Amino acid sequence: MFTDILIRAPVGLFPVLIFLVVLLYLDSYKLIRFKTILWVIASGALMTVLAYFVNGFLSEQLQIEVSNSSFPRYVSPISEEVLKALVIVLLFRLNRIGFLVDSAIMGFAVGAGFAFVENLYYLQSHGDAHIALWVVRGFGTAMMHGAVTAIFAILSQTLTERHMKINPLLYVPGLATAIALHSAFNHFLLPPILTTLCIMVFFPLVLTIVFRKSATHMHEWLELDFDADARLLYQINSGEFAESKIGLFLHDLRDKFDGPIVVDMLCYLRLYTELALRAKGVLMMRENGLDVAVGDRTREKFTEMEYLENSIGKTGLLALRPFLHMTRKDLWQLYVLEDKD
Repeated sequence: MFTDILIRAPVGLFPVLIFLVVLLYLDSYKLIRFKTILWVIASGALMTVLAYFVNGFLSEQLQIEVSNSSFPRYVSPISEEVLKALVIVLLFRLNRIGFLVDSAIMGFAVGAGFAFVENLYYLQSHGDAHIALWVVRGFGTAMMHGAVTAIFAILSQTLTERHMKINPLLYVPGLATAIALHSAFNHFLLPPILTTLCIMVFFPLVLTIVFRKSATHMHEWLELDFDADARLLYQINSGEFAESKIGLFLHDLRDKFDGPIVVDMLCYLRLYTELALRAKGVLMMRENGLDVAVGDRTREKFTEMEYLENSIGKTGLLALRPFLHMTRKDLWQLYVLEDKD
């Protein structure tokens, strides 16, 4: 019995984690830190525990046994995908996702954590099942959990990346797609082994397209935004600033804010732009296989920027936002720089 479990456990537990490691290896920018991945996997695992109690509650309320085929087909896909999606939504809210490749990896990591704990539970309760079951659960069900959550994250990233404040309705298409795919998998429309093979072929193809599109998009964004930030920083440090659009705007603000606050706003604008340029430079270095450390001087700038934010206040920051390129993607690039060792 114990020997059988030793054979079945790797088949049921490790394929999804190995695939996640492959995704991290293929990410040429290496934007996601290892400790962040561990946190996301742990969050997905926690969602498995919550799903156990939520599904039990729904079973009682709907008077449908969990073992009834209708439950995994129509009920559990909704509860489980909503719980996994909450982790991705939190990552969006914290500006931890910048590009499609990030959303794919983060989404798959959530699903990997969820599937690992779920299969661990099945291993304890059905450890003597035929090895074919564990092939399906390890390469099929587990991969399905990672794939559908990654698809949710990819679609949500595509719909929300241009917004600072995200309309919750923009998450609905991705969530509906994840639920539909999860439900379709549980309907066993094809033999389990054939379904598993389809997942192993289809999902890597989707990820290949996502990785290529994300790499192209990121390269273009770095070049365009780098030039824009460089021009703005040149204007701030030159005699052209007083006659520029932002210079005239700050001059007009003297009627609405105290003089020292306006000075702080100018300092904040310059500091933010310098850090944005620094972050893009780091990403460009990574694109070419190089890595650079963030020095104490850069960290001091983040401390200074935090001080200026408190000095300027929310109203002043709102007034500056149009000139800061303040989208979620720009906040993400600063996070990449600040969180870097």
